[in-house]
Amino acid sequence: MNKKILLSGVKPTGRPHIGNYFGAMKQFVELQDSYNSYIFIADLHALTSVQNKDELRENILGVLLDYLAIGLDPEKVTLYKQSDVPQVTELTWILNCLTTVPYLSRAHAYKDAIANGKEPSVGLFDYPILMAADIIIQDADVVPVGQDQKQHIEIARDMAQKFNSTFGDTFKLPDSLILENLATIPGTDGRKMSKSYGNTIELFATDEEISRSVMSIVTDSSGEKPENVYAIHALLKDKESLDKLYEEKKGQYKELKEVLIEDLKKFITPMREKRVELAKDKKSVLEVLKAGSDKARARAEKKMEEVREKVGLKLS
Repeated sequence: MNKKILLSGVKPTGRPHIGNYFGAMKQFVELQDSYNSYIFIADLHALTSVQNKDELRENILGVLLDYLAIGLDPEKVTLYKQSDVPQVTELTWILNCLTTVPYLSRAHAYKDAIANGKEPSVGLFDYPILMAADIIIQDADVVPVGQDQKQHIEIARDMAQKFNSTFGDTFKLPDSLILENLATIPGTDGRKMSKSYGNTIELFATDEEISRSVMSIVTDSSGEKPENVYAIHALLKDKESLDKLYEEKKGQYKELKEVLIEDLKKFITPMREKRVELAKDKKSVLEVLKAGSDKARARAEKKMEEVREKVGLKLS
């Protein structure tokens, strides 16, 4: 039986943190046996916020190393770079010509930018259409997202339906694969863990960085259990053993942080060491990316040949 196609993109905007891992990256590894997975590095999307050549290059390689280090297997997963599949931007233009400005102005990112008094770029405004093209050009069946990202898949479905109704049945309608039971992971200040808040625990942190981050976790001295420390600890240990530990060390916040530090070190160290080894052989790592990009591009070109024919761009 053919496996369903799973697709997801990862924006190369800096070092991942444990919130990124438990929120999405871990699931990609767990799903790689169940689906025919296409995971791409969204370097074109990154241009809306990263406009420095060296930084972007470093970030792209970084994402590739990150995903190989956590256990994505290139034999099971097609890892590729978005800009290596130029058919995506070609399809984006065609979808643009089917999309109205009022429709696109309802997108969350654009509305948030306007609400915050920013002047969004055309790239930010058009971001959802590029994302839709990424999804439907590979005939994705499912796209794993959190509840707050469902709109992206709804837009992709709308774009596929609009094209199909205008030019004939061409694209699959992708479904959301909602990643359930993903509690919001608190950062060191109690807010949602986010690079923009500067409250993260890095996924490949050094022992020193782990200690510094954990010791900076804000705790509420009025309770017997430091909730922020517990919430992060719960990502690593089962509830029964964790509750026993926190009962034994009730009110001993410093000691509980020290235990969390040790557990984070045990969790992070093997992945960090694997990433260091991978980085030593950049040529092999880039060959993985090239092989994945070649496969994704060939698949996209086959779809675009059909699209060009149907819209009238191809002269027979």
